[in-house]
Amino acid sequence: MGSCREEPVSSHGIRNNWLLANVWRDVGYAFRTMRRDYGFAVFAILIVGLGVGASCTIFSVVNTILIRPLPFRDPGRLVWMANHTDNTNDMSGKTVQVDYLLEYRQKNQSFEDLAAYFAFYGVGDAKLIGDGRPERFTSIPVTQNFFPLLGVVPQIGRQFSAEECKWNGPKVAMLSDALWRRNFAADPSIVGRTLPFDGGPVTVVGVLPPSFDFGTIFAPGTKVDMYEPFPLSPETNRWGNTIAIVGRLRPGVSVGTAQSEAVILGRQLQEQHFPKMNEFDPKLSMLGAHVSGRLKPALFVLACAVAVVMLIVCANLSNLLLARSAARQKEIAIRVALGAGRRHLLGQILTESVLLSCSGAALGVGLAYAGTRVLTQLSAMRIPLLAGVKVDGTVLEFAVMIAVLTGLLFGLAPAWQASELTLHDALKDTSRGSSQGRRHAWVRSALVVAEISLACVLLVGAGLLIRSFLRVLDVNLGFVPERAAAVRIDPNDTYKTWDQKNAYYTEALHDVLSAPGIEAAGLSDALPLGRNRSWGFGVKGVQYTPGNYPEGFPRIISDGYFHAMGIPLKAGRDFTERDTKGTLSVVVINQTAARNLFGGRDPLGQVLLIDSERTIVGVVGDVRHMTLEEGSGNEFYIPIRQTQDYGSVDLVVRTSLPTMQLASRLREALRKIEPNLPTSNLRTLQTLVDRAASPRRFVVLLLGGFAGFALILASLGIYAVISYSVNQRQTEIGIRMALGASPATVRQLILRETMRLAGIGATIGLVGALLATRVAASLLYGVTATDPLTFTGMIAVLVAIAALAGYLPAMRAARIEPVTLLRSE
Repeated sequence: MGSCREEPVSSHGIRNNWLLANVWRDVGYAFRTMRRDYGFAVFAILIVGLGVGASCTIFSVVNTILIRPLPFRDPGRLVWMANHTDNTNDMSGKTVQVDYLLEYRQKNQSFEDLAAYFAFYGVGDAKLIGDGRPERFTSIPVTQNFFPLLGVVPQIGRQFSAEECKWNGPKVAMLSDALWRRNFAADPSIVGRTLPFDGGPVTVVGVLPPSFDFGTIFAPGTKVDMYEPFPLSPETNRWGNTIAIVGRLRPGVSVGTAQSEAVILGRQLQEQHFPKMNEFDPKLSMLGAHVSGRLKPALFVLACAVAVVMLIVCANLSNLLLARSAARQKEIAIRVALGAGRRHLLGQILTESVLLSCSGAALGVGLAYAGTRVLTQLSAMRIPLLAGVKVDGTVLEFAVMIAVLTGLLFGLAPAWQASELTLHDALKDTSRGSSQGRRHAWVRSALVVAEISLACVLLVGAGLLIRSFLRVLDVNLGFVPERAAAVRIDPNDTYKTWDQKNAYYTEALHDVLSAPGIEAAGLSDALPLGRNRSWGFGVKGVQYTPGNYPEGFPRIISDGYFHAMGIPLKAGRDFTERDTKGTLSVVVINQTAARNLFGGRDPLGQVLLIDSERTIVGVVGDVRHMTLEEGSGNEFYIPIRQTQDYGSVDLVVRTSLPTMQLASRLREALRKIEPNLPTSNLRTLQTLVDRAASPRRFVVLLLGGFAGFALILASLGIYAVISYSVNQRQTEIGIRMALGASPATVRQLILRETMRLAGIGATIGLVGALLATRVAASLLYGVTATDPLTFTGMIAVLVAIAALAGYLPAMRAARIEPVTLLRSE
């Protein structure tokens, strides 16, 4: 039979099996409890789900924009090189001339390579023609090494060749993945195919991968369809400051070291080429910081708001669990009588809390998926990397972590209370009026006070941002966006000579103005709140030190533009059809330029040195061309018939027609002149304002939503605590009423308790808000961080909601029948 030898049993294995068995027993018991009280379970899961969903959605945004590396090879070595300014809308100030790039690339010791793209690309300027309806695409000219520097490899096809990147080289293009799939059904044979564009046939040499989206990184709010070679040649150097530069540092070189070299080398190059070339004062920053650095304060505020919401969720559910555990005291008493120890009760209730939290987190992850899908559709918002927001592994890890922490936090107080319960106390507490049943009432009150104070901080913060947002929308734009729209047109490839283009513009304006419902029409090469270029200029007769000329922003416009835009003429006259190349060169300036250049003197008749000597014939009001928050600089308007220094233009119309009818009317009028001339999608001027305000709107909507959610949770917490207090004090209330207290007196008693909690919470919240709003001070415009009107209004809202939450339990207490209650007792 063989020997009967006993195998040694590991005490460690026995202990692990015992712990696992206990955990499974607690999980099974928690499931049974949730099934028995499914109403509470559903409510708890819903609250946690909403909180976790909001948290994961915001964390997805923070992760994508601030934490996750840019989708390029070794992004920690990529550097953005601006010129003397990195102002997003001052394109001339942050771009560089071609020869500076070529020489800097040769002489520097910090960069492995430097690449660039043409920053003054026209949105919708690439025009695909053929048998069907002409279609516009946005094409970005890039240098030959732009994609290799970033580490972007075409999914099919190849990179640009050196021959293709020469001046007047072969016309080729690389397509974006979205355009390839949308217009060419992801056909691999697109490589090598020649497409008929208005400027001539273009051969497709490659398709970029779906992971690369130029617009979401370098031009938020812009959909980029294709890329073409940009030649680094003497011809493009004569265009002035036109290229935006991205560099890759050598291994081991910091951006600080590179900046120190840039100061010295930039000054040397500028002195060498002045005055033949423009200013060159390179400012370096890490590409990631350039792309998303301006959003850090806003995202930090949103992250703090999420943390506050989750704390309110924990306080709210902790309060509900405390009230629920009070109703389960008889059950707990029986478990204590049967030998359940303190550790066992703690573990069991915490398991139930964590299980509720994890169930809510599962719902929250689903909501986060939906939330991020909504955010990625907001492509018109000028928020970098927003299109790449998604729920990935990092976000799921965050969801698990926040679920466990939330479960432990809101389960801690109920678990501790249950573990302190003795058999005598539990059985004694089954009566309504016992003092033992109110032993932990202060804990529930403290949690409600915490909810109110945290909600107060969020409400005040949201109120300040909302008031600031309204102030931004209320600024004097300098133009009237209502009932005005613009459509992009580009006759440059169809009409080659100056006279042909001028004839086209004259006929186009005449036909558009003849259409019913059109009140005014004009042309401009740059609309407000978009990209801007700056030129150096001067006043004739004034001596300037070299390199110290005034800077101004040029607009190439036609007659009728000021009327169509609603820009007021302050002095002098508007342009006319007679302002052509054969007549006196004229210019119109804005009030800021008149004030800066001439002080109190009359500017009319003065001569400016711009592209030529131009006589000032008019002064118009200031326009917010840069941002909604930033005032006007020196601006001058040049007649479109007196210069060729522009590309495509916008036709602006003022009308009483609906947008769809207007679009049809405009296309019909323009097609009469040139059937093959495509027009880009019509957009109202209000959309320009909306896009400029979109980053602020994004923050305001999210923070306002969190504040509203926090207010709802705080009101539910007040309602739950006051309702529980009324239930516990029914005997006391019955005695009071039996002794002569009126229902009104009882209502006042309960409302006084409600307002006491609300008052304490609002006072603490007021102090917290005064400290917390300093964090958001950089996001405010026209409102101080201690704005008394906002503080007063938000606290009034909070107290009013608290009073409403306490009013219902107070009404129920006032309807208590003392005789019936005392008889039952």
